[in-house]
Amino acid sequence: MEAVSRTLKEVFSRGGDVQYKLPHFQRAYAWEKSNWKTLFDDVMSVYEASATTTPEHFLGAIVVIEDGTHNVAMTTYKLVDGQQRLVTISLLLCAIANRVGDDSRLHRGVKKYLINSDEEEDLFFKIVPTEKYHDKEVYFSILNGQPAQNYKSLILDAYSFFEKQISIIERDKVDLGRLFEGIVNYMQVVFIKLNRKEQPYKIFESLNAKGKVLTQSDLVRNYIAMRLPAESQEQIFNEYWAKIEDILQDKRKTNRIGELTAFLRHYLAFVNRNLPKKNHVYARFRDRMEAEYPATERFIEEIKNLHQFALYYDKLLRPEGEPDEEIQKQLVRLDKLEAIPTYPFLMYLYDSYTKSEILREEFLNVLEVIENYLVRRFLSGDPMAYVHNMIPGLIREVCGDQILLEVKRALPSKRYPSDNRLSQNLLSNPINDRPQRKRVVFVLEALNRYLSKATDGYTVLRNKATIEHIMPQTMSPEWKNHIGASWAEVYEYLNFIGNLTIITQEWNATLSNSSFFKKRDMLVRHALLINKEYFSQEIERWDKDAIHTRTKYLTKLILEVWPALGESSLLVGVIRTKPTSLTILGETFDVKTWRDVAFHMAETAYELTDDPDALAREFNLHFSRQNKWRSSRKMSNGWWLNVHASAQNIISFCHKLASYVGFADEWNYTSD
Repeated sequence: MEAVSRTLKEVFSRGGDVQYKLPHFQRAYAWEKSNWKTLFDDVMSVYEASATTTPEHFLGAIVVIEDGTHNVAMTTYKLVDGQQRLVTISLLLCAIANRVGDDSRLHRGVKKYLINSDEEEDLFFKIVPTEKYHDKEVYFSILNGQPAQNYKSLILDAYSFFEKQISIIERDKVDLGRLFEGIVNYMQVVFIKLNRKEQPYKIFESLNAKGKVLTQSDLVRNYIAMRLPAESQEQIFNEYWAKIEDILQDKRKTNRIGELTAFLRHYLAFVNRNLPKKNHVYARFRDRMEAEYPATERFIEEIKNLHQFALYYDKLLRPEGEPDEEIQKQLVRLDKLEAIPTYPFLMYLYDSYTKSEILREEFLNVLEVIENYLVRRFLSGDPMAYVHNMIPGLIREVCGDQILLEVKRALPSKRYPSDNRLSQNLLSNPINDRPQRKRVVFVLEALNRYLSKATDGYTVLRNKATIEHIMPQTMSPEWKNHIGASWAEVYEYLNFIGNLTIITQEWNATLSNSSFFKKRDMLVRHALLINKEYFSQEIERWDKDAIHTRTKYLTKLILEVWPALGESSLLVGVIRTKPTSLTILGETFDVKTWRDVAFHMAETAYELTDDPDALAREFNLHFSRQNKWRSSRKMSNGWWLNVHASAQNIISFCHKLASYVGFADEWNYTSD
């Protein structure tokens, strides 16, 4: 490694032509107005100081690796770190050149810092940005003096900022020639050059630990690019990873983190069966790749797989991309429920469906079961944080050929709300705080559709639904008089489901703080059955009893639309029993725990199988040659059996194991 101080004159010229090319692991141009303003203020400080002294101003470090010398006077580098500084400085220089005009000596002098005039097309520009967000295309258009298309690239915004600043300071009689000379002669960088044997992605990775603003997905991109062999790096990177970045962009947020980072986190939850912390995504990704995909060919296959899962994730975020209309509708419903914590499991489902491991109907049915689980937890006041941590384990429990059955068996043991708990929560607690409104609207819309189930259709609102409080948020004297002396106590029920309905914003503005009787008469005329049907009754007072009565009415509908999963009581019984004996192929074993059952079943399967390695691969969540689980038992063949599981999960495993080996109907157990 070589580190020296260089002026920008040396960086951009170096006694001859030079080119800095952004490698694949570099992110798009990311500086924004605050960064441009800071740089421009520094430039003006240097300009002012240069009138009386020879100032020095350090911009920071530039890290490069020599990419090859094309001729005696031409050197090309891969720019490992420093693209934001170099690209921004070059845009400022371009703004100066264009301000003074093509025929000016200053214009020609500045251009020497931007282009290699005697070189062919691919070596013409001194800096070659990445193609992400059309950065390269926009940058080349600006330097060529051509109009740049309105792409998402921030490079165009940066250039427009400097054009405006140069125009302002020129009117203030700033000498643009002296300004240019100050930039290239007095502004310096620490120029760090790596030799070709060094791994630039390691340097790039270490920069993140020293305060550079690099996201988790930046580091993953860097790692992937540098793991790929040089001869296929560009092809594989552009064909798979670049498309992932195009589909899932960290500039868009999901659950308060960038889409791409969220996807990587959820993909790792799917493959590792463990949800990594947000700031550990890169480390867990790297560790997995190093441990499981050390060979290049398998590493490339995993990147292809990552691309396929990114397509699934995009459909979860944007269901309109799903061509199957029924699947799309169900995904839209889950999106309205803010089902992001379930995405690792939903990607697993999508993959199983795509590979024809489950049928379309089963896929739809499982999506409905997930909806059931989320709705009932929401209406029971249960936090979503538990779902985040539960989902990876759910994948481990249900990864078989009976996914629908397994999901129905597993979810009732995952803090699944009973009818009684759900009903009591709706009668006792509000549900309409601001973060939950999207889900409240979804529930009320679903109930309205359900009321129309026998009519071969249902009415929908002309415009977007909004929540209407029957007892208004602002209590007028008329409303206080209507309720009576207890109005303050009744007001505590403002955000209970019994006091809420859905209408359009136009109707919301009309109803506003209107009296109860005016609201009742308008809701009777409203097109939605959830309003028309209920408020056609004779209701003389909207008080605590009226709100409770409507809450019970809506709760009854809710339990019909999202009924309790049918096997919950059966599973509770299984959990509370202990096995006493196990019979396999006519041989009976005394057992005391479900772990004993799992052990004897595994031993029998090993004895009967013709291909032990295939058995281990098929049930890799249960068998291992190393002891890597919290609770395990060593088998007679030296393998270790994972017995850290609930009773129903062990029974499910035993059924699958017996079916796979071929004694599905020749085992049973007794329990007390």
